[in-house]
Amino acid sequence: MKNKIISILGSGRSAFTLIEYLSTRSKVTDTVVRVYDRNATESLGHLDAKDAEAIDADLTDRDLRRSIVKSSDLIISMLPVRFHCMVAEDCIEFGKHMVTASYVTKEMEALQKAALNSGVTLLNEMGLDPGIDHMSAMKIIHEIQERGGQVRAFESFTGGLLAPESEENNPWQYKFTWNPRNVITAGSGGAVKFLDHKNFKFIPYHRVFRRTEIINLKEFGKFEGYANRDSLKYQELYGLEHVETMFRGTLRRPGFCKAWDVFVQIGATDDSYNIRTEGKMTHRSFINSFLKFHPTDSVELKLMQYLKLDQDDVDVMEKLEWLGIFKEELIEMEEGSPADILQYIVEKKWTLESGERDMIVMWHKFLYTLDNEEREVHSYMAVKGDDLYHTAMSKSVGLPVALGAELILNGSINQAGVLRPLQKEIYLPILKSLKNMGIEFYERRIA
Repeated sequence: MKNKIISILGSGRSAFTLIEYLSTRSKVTDTVVRVYDRNATESLGHLDAKDAEAIDADLTDRDLRRSIVKSSDLIISMLPVRFHCMVAEDCIEFGKHMVTASYVTKEMEALQKAALNSGVTLLNEMGLDPGIDHMSAMKIIHEIQERGGQVRAFESFTGGLLAPESEENNPWQYKFTWNPRNVITAGSGGAVKFLDHKNFKFIPYHRVFRRTEIINLKEFGKFEGYANRDSLKYQELYGLEHVETMFRGTLRRPGFCKAWDVFVQIGATDDSYNIRTEGKMTHRSFINSFLKFHPTDSVELKLMQYLKLDQDDVDVMEKLEWLGIFKEELIEMEEGSPADILQYIVEKKWTLESGERDMIVMWHKFLYTLDNEEREVHSYMAVKGDDLYHTAMSKSVGLPVALGAELILNGSINQAGVLRPLQKEIYLPILKSLKNMGIEFYERRIA
């Protein structure tokens, strides 16, 4: 029997665990694993993936991309979101299945009819968030409903953080574990929307990092959560149209949000216009460009006055100084948006270094009624990375993608169309496999 060909498009850090897993499983699953990217050979050089083929390729080349799809049995797209629909259209044309870790866009949803007509499975949202969040939440929701209960409130938070042993000497207790741009512009692009005790609530961008709540997980410590942009769409997705509270957010360590809010308030996260630095702007002059002119006041003093910070906010200033934003250090860019420049500055300190480990934490809270009683259950997990290449983010994004691909190839998922992992047939076997790999959810019943 001819081996099936799995083609992975993209070999960034979030794909490392995915590549290794499918490579080590290739003989068992009778598959050939091919990895395509501009730097595929270099990327695989860091991995234990001797049974995967690395092929350096420019995937913006339409003809090349289409030939890759045509010669494959299943495509895994780990490319930037803007490429997914182009790849999906190729998959539909050639009758090939596809898996991604990204959100279903309106453009992807528009391919539903064509995918159905071609008998093609386009399985999306198979990473961490979206992905594991869906699967772990739907497991509890369906269990409650099958027992005759009704979910009244649902809250969910996920965070990509530093492992506790890597937080020392880092006052933010944070480094990038995912796309830095998503962190820099988090919360922008429209008001936050959620449901709170049957009341629609909205938070404008300039207040997102001031409207936080504390979550205490005794195994992992305290966290603060800020709201994600749109929680309301999950009512329909999760079949919770009658829920009274629907809230999704992001986890950080306490104190992060107040300090990050400094950049939001002065305008340093704006991505709508460009600044000409001409090789002369420094970290310090970049921050100063958002503050009023004063012939003698320091940048630090002007910033504190602008934000009405006082001596009680010493931890905020400590975080800002640690990032190096007040240094007379040249910004080696000719131009960029404020968000571009801020990212350039903070990446110097927020990039994982050798010996550091990341951590993923996910926490769900369900309030529900059963047998005329009010009940509450929490579901949570945490997973740590091993090193710079086998990160918690890479594991929690890549493994669900790989498992979804295997379920399609072995016929366990045979539904055509644009899918998310919301059905038992998808999430139960994947959650079981993830548990065996150390990504395990624990439940705590409060009442």
